[in-house]
Amino acid sequence: MKANGENRDTLQRCSCSIDVISSVVTYEHYVAAETFKQMGQVPGENGVLFRESAPAKAATTELKRAQAEADIRCF
Repeated sequence: MKANGENRDTLQRCSCSIDVISSVVTYEHYVAAETFKQMGQVPGENGVLFRESAPAKAATTELKRAQAEADIRCF
């Protein structure tokens, strides 16, 4: 909401976005993708597994696809 303004319309659009993401991605997949995303920010070899592994790439791709769908539907 900070990025798009703090008003009622933005609240409704953000709520819509959350609903769309939850309809596309299961909670377990969302948690996994967010974990890969956060842990991938660790510098060096410690974060490489979370950035470069096949499961990490698949999870983040699925989340990005859901976020793009939410942007199209709600914003």
